[in-house]
Amino acid sequence: MTAFENATKFFIACEAPAGWAGCQPYVAEGATFTAQSEPLAEITTVEAYCDWMYGLATVTAPGATYDLHASAYDEQTRTAIFFATYHAKHTGAGGPVPPTHQETHSHYVYFLTMNAENKVERMVKVWNAPWAMRELGWV
Repeated sequence: MTAFENATKFFIACEAPAGWAGCQPYVAEGATFTAQSEPLAEITTVEAYCDWMYGLATVTAPGATYDLHASAYDEQTRTAIFFATYHAKHTGAGGPVPPTHQETHSHYVYFLTMNAENKVERMVKVWNAPWAMRELGWV
C-alpha cells in the first residue's frame, strides 16, 4: 500500500469515526499531533486525537458528516493533505453546554507526514475552532 493510500484510509477511518481502534493500523507508534486550536491544544498524540474525534462525533454530535473537497500527496516531504468541511449538529449530551441543536459547517485541513513504512508519524490539524464553537452555540 502506498503512503497516500494509507493516509487516505486513515483520514476516512478518523472521520468515520472509527476511534483509535479503527485508525491504529495506519499510524506509527508514538505518532504526534499538533493543532493551534483551543479545544485541541492539550492533545499531543494521534491516538488521543482519534479518540477525541470519536467522542465528538458519537456523543456530542451523533451523525456528523464531512465533505472532502481536495486531497494531495507531496512525495518530497511525504505529506498527505486533506481539505474538508465538517457538518455537525449538537444534539448529544457532550460538549460544554446542554444540546443546542445548532449546526456547524466548519472547514479544516489535515497534514499527515508519513514514515518509511507508509504510516502516519505526524499529524497537524488546521481548524478555526472559534468559528465552529460559535456556530454550535458554545460561545
